[in-house]
Amino acid sequence: MLESARQHGGLPTRLRTGFALVLVLALGAGIGRAATFQDPAQALHSTTLRNGLTILTLVDRTTPVVSLQMWVKVGSKDETRYTGIAHLFEHMMFKGSLNLGPEEHARLLEARGGRVNAFTTNDVTVFHEDITPDTLPLAIDLEAERVANLDISEKTLASERQVVLEERRLRTEDNPEGRLLEALFALTFIAHPYRWPVIGWRSDVEAVTVEACRRFFRTFYSPNNLVLVLVGNFDSDTALRQIDRAFGRLEPAAEIPRNPTKEPAQHGERRAIVRFNVRSPIVAAAWHAPAAGHPDGPALDVAGQILSSGRSSRLYRRLVYKEQQALAAQGGYSEMQEEGLFFAYASVRPDGSPDRAEALIVDEVRKLRTEPVSDEELAKAKRELEVDFINGLATTQALAGRIGDDFVTFGRVRSIDERLSALDAVTQSDVQRVANTYLGDDQRSVVRLVPASGEGPSPPKGARPKSHRTPAARSQP
Repeated sequence: MLESARQHGGLPTRLRTGFALVLVLALGAGIGRAATFQDPAQALHSTTLRNGLTILTLVDRTTPVVSLQMWVKVGSKDETRYTGIAHLFEHMMFKGSLNLGPEEHARLLEARGGRVNAFTTNDVTVFHEDITPDTLPLAIDLEAERVANLDISEKTLASERQVVLEERRLRTEDNPEGRLLEALFALTFIAHPYRWPVIGWRSDVEAVTVEACRRFFRTFYSPNNLVLVLVGNFDSDTALRQIDRAFGRLEPAAEIPRNPTKEPAQHGERRAIVRFNVRSPIVAAAWHAPAAGHPDGPALDVAGQILSSGRSSRLYRRLVYKEQQALAAQGGYSEMQEEGLFFAYASVRPDGSPDRAEALIVDEVRKLRTEPVSDEELAKAKRELEVDFINGLATTQALAGRIGDDFVTFGRVRSIDERLSALDAVTQSDVQRVANTYLGDDQRSVVRLVPASGEGPSPPKGARPKSHRTPAARSQP
């Protein structure tokens, strides 16, 4: 039964591709801000069932589709005994239930023109479907069926275990960038569960048991840990009744445990070497940064854009064009629910020097700390970030993703005006301040991926002594 319903405010708004296009043009021309336009999310309704399930609905009669997303508030950070189990369930949710065979969920929707997919992050697992309005009742019933009656058996686990292990081999173990990023997270985070990969360590995926899977599912796939998001062309009252009928009988979990571990402050540079069968090295550096929603986030976004986003960024111009030490260079600020990461990396040319490439990265970060960015760089970075943000709202799926992500992270949906106003308020001194606060030499972790037969490169001249060293074996999967 429905327990409560509230409207977040605002008149009903129609989302169309033209909304994003008009706003992007206005921002690019410098003649408008979000306040000039009505945010579609102002028409968002939130409803909570008695078992704790949250439903967010946003009706748009101008589109021929509905985006249905189920946000499960569980990611790799919530794992305890076995890493990779959250991602494993992204796969197992498609392998059948009491009343459906393997892959039947996706087949039924795709046969009606729907698109079905899912993803797992450090913080959440999300199942998303784009369907026609007449298919929405079926999609709701299918989601409820797999939450209520998922097949968690030895046969299903064995099948998906092999799929995940193969995915791990392709994306991480046989992939230089995958190896590098896995090592970088394991080096940068020494206590927080963000240190282990979303896909899990191979030994854990190989060892996880059916009973552990069932316990994990009962805990985290309970209705009071789910958020359903519906955006598009549908009747809200009808959809809420269907969801209540399908999900309302599910029992909530008495307790949803969360990992309490916090990452301690870093007080010295950390370094690691990963050896891999490549022709040329990759150098990466990372710094701890604030979690999602922190007031310094917009300034860090601008700093990342100026330093390492695209071919006109400082790192790309310096390492690729001017010094010709790298084939590519990029980075930026990545925000997660409990921690953030500011990173930069360079793919070193076969005839380049990893020592020199690292020294150039360090020097460009130092300039952010010691020299104000130019007016032109600041304005350009803001425009690019604004356009990227608005372009990300051009479809019902993207808008549903924004709604689900914000609600799961903050318990509310931040308005476009709030997001863009915070970005617009960033000053040169803000960029320099956050660089000095978060991007210090003693706060840096560096990983080099080098050819397996090569000698481990030495740190660049002038680098500070290492106060902590992580053995290479601990940085590899």
